[in-house]
Amino acid sequence: MRVALNYGKGSLAVDFGPDVAVTEIRKPPIPVLADPKAAVAAALAHPIGAKPLAELARTARSACILICDITRPVPNGLFLPLLVETLRAAGLRPDAIRILVATGLHRPNEGAELRELIGDATVLDTIRVENHDAMSDADHAYVGTTTRGTVVRLDRRLLEADLRIATGLVEPHFMAGYSGGRKVIAPGVAHRETITTFHSARFMEDPRCANCVLEGNPLHEDQLEIMRLIGGALALNTVIDEQRRLSFVSFGEIVESHGAAVSFARRYAEVAVAERFATVVTSAAGYPLDKTYYQTVKGMVGPLDILAPGGDLIIASECSEGIGSRHYAAAQARLLALGSEGFLAAIKQKRHADIDEWQTEMQLKPMRVGRIHLYSDRLSAEDAALTGVERVASVDEAVRQSLTRHGTCRVAVIPEGPYIVPVYRS
Repeated sequence: MRVALNYGKGSLAVDFGPDVAVTEIRKPPIPVLADPKAAVAAALAHPIGAKPLAELARTARSACILICDITRPVPNGLFLPLLVETLRAAGLRPDAIRILVATGLHRPNEGAELRELIGDATVLDTIRVENHDAMSDADHAYVGTTTRGTVVRLDRRLLEADLRIATGLVEPHFMAGYSGGRKVIAPGVAHRETITTFHSARFMEDPRCANCVLEGNPLHEDQLEIMRLIGGALALNTVIDEQRRLSFVSFGEIVESHGAAVSFARRYAEVAVAERFATVVTSAAGYPLDKTYYQTVKGMVGPLDILAPGGDLIIASECSEGIGSRHYAAAQARLLALGSEGFLAAIKQKRHADIDEWQTEMQLKPMRVGRIHLYSDRLSAEDAALTGVERVASVDEAVRQSLTRHGTCRVAVIPEGPYIVPVYRS
């Protein structure tokens, strides 16, 4: 049997021998919208918990549209023209509309990458597009402190706009439960002080801070409180299928419209599996998520519920841009120097996480369960040494060795990586 894993902009074929029992874990058949543009227009005209966008825009003087950065395959080229057209038809001038890339603490998106991200040349040529900079004190304003003590500072460009519109993709997220909606605002356009509080061990080590968990998730609850502190916002939420075609779109009040998208996404993203496996093969979802090893960690956390204790987790990720930020490389170096227990003990003492060390912390989760094996044909030897996992030259060979080691013929394969969360149900 041959299975193609999402890998870079293409796929990576894995050949399993005739004696291997493969359980391929994919989404159930997910509907695809026949006319995506019409579906977006209908969502804008018939919002959830809010007035139609055209009506809201007639009394607005300015609008700020948030979009996710290049790490997410959001169909911006589909909905940004419709959003801008609706705002302009209602009387807003082009210079009163701003698109802000919600980078969080990621690097800015510029040049050809920005053109790819926006996905529409007319929008890019007529509307101001700027990157959020979490390190700029002057760009942020204090809006309050949550009941958990998170000091909230957000980008002034969003706060000062009459219309605040977050856009994004709703998919499982290994910290916030599900991406999109409120997450595009915080941490998307939050100050570093807010982001590093969100990502401290105080939040990350809570067992409810996990994939597909919203109720009782401290990160999600703080995000909801932030929405109340700023007086609310609007959101356009999308769900896509494996071929990244539009399956669902909602628009409206940020919490309600996001909730509708999550309810739809759950039916396909959370897949019940009746056994745990000593050998699990997965991906980092392919481009753009697998551009760095930093984002690859999401693919390691996704299948944890079906990985047997002591089992092998084999993940394929192109890592075309290497390990990730210099901050993340430093965190990985500390992990290697201190070991898992020493690293965790050190970060538990801090109220604010160091930038990007939370991804190293999340890697500890699969390391506690089993052994991680990474296939990447683009990662340098220097970067590979920082991963803290075993690098393999072939997924096929890694599978054969794992099956022999565990004396089994059964393997689970998750081609789409972290976009699917297998849930063990006996």
